[in-house]
Amino acid sequence: MEAFPADRFDLMPVATIKDIFDTTQSGAANYGVVPFENSTNGSVVFTLDHFADRSNSYGGLNVCREVYLDVHHCLVGHVAPLLSPPQPPASSLTDTPTPTSNSTPTAKPKETEADKEASASGQRTPTAQQPNPEAARSRPLHPIAHVRRVYSHPQAFGQCTTFLGSWLRGIETIDVSSTSRAAELAFADSSGESAAISSAVAAELLGLDVLARNIEDREDNTTRFFVLRRGVESDTPTSPKTETETEPDDSHLLSSTKSLLSFTVPHRSPGALADVLSCFRRGGLNLTSINSRPSLSGAAPFEYVFFIEFEGHRFRDPRGRVARVLEDVAAVARTSRWLGSWENMGQAKR
Repeated sequence: MEAFPADRFDLMPVATIKDIFDTTQSGAANYGVVPFENSTNGSVVFTLDHFADRSNSYGGLNVCREVYLDVHHCLVGHVAPLLSPPQPPASSLTDTPTPTSNSTPTAKPKETEADKEASASGQRTPTAQQPNPEAARSRPLHPIAHVRRVYSHPQAFGQCTTFLGSWLRGIETIDVSSTSRAAELAFADSSGESAAISSAVAAELLGLDVLARNIEDREDNTTRFFVLRRGVESDTPTSPKTETETEPDDSHLLSSTKSLLSFTVPHRSPGALADVLSCFRRGGLNLTSINSRPSLSGAAPFEYVFFIEFEGHRFRDPRGRVARVLEDVAAVARTSRWLGSWENMGQAKR
């Protein structure tokens, strides 16, 4: 991982996003890395649900860094069984007699009409909503008509809809905790009927065949990860300067950093959400994302926890803008919680 080189950090793989939050909160790990959003498929709800912290289990955690990673998916599994054993390598055929009509036929993968049809088109079926659907960016490297089910993480499925709709229409898709777990399940199915959306690295480690490469919908498919840690950078925010000391323009400082805030509002109070949003407008802080998840704990159905990401840093705030906005939000929201501040790495992606 680019954020934590193996020569400086001991890496601790865990199975789920919850495990990452738990091990970081407990101190078993100094840092945790969780996916926050994907450029194709949007926010990762499993991560948002843990930031919502409905059981008050992760009060000590905050975001200290973001990392952008280009993501390329493969369809991995087992190549279709052969009709007969393969012929010897070409180097051993020098002294081999010319085959007669009784010779064993050359081995080749089974191919069905579905394979022939897919190989010829690779187009998605037109619908009323999509009369001219996009074609997949890539095509299978091997026949895949033997595949009956595909395992992957829900985010990966959402990033590969065009390929699935073009080449694997009607195939059963099964959600699992990670793309690496999906590859393990495909490997365990000796029938070859299971495949996985995973990485080329996972295929190489397990000895799986890469049935198709770069099956993501968009070439610029990118996932943004948050780095979590316990504690904060500083318990004492930068003191606001006086009018004579204040820098004339702190816009560059604001745009080069970001922060995350969660809050709830009294849902029966008209304009409650607008009151919170207006705090950022008055404070001159730019919002970069807004998300929501169900409150669940002690709340009525269809009440929500909101998440706002904005430009600015809690501890690098010479004009006190961020501090004032956080105070204003706390005054009008039912609850609010700062979830971290970090360097804006998204500027390098533009």
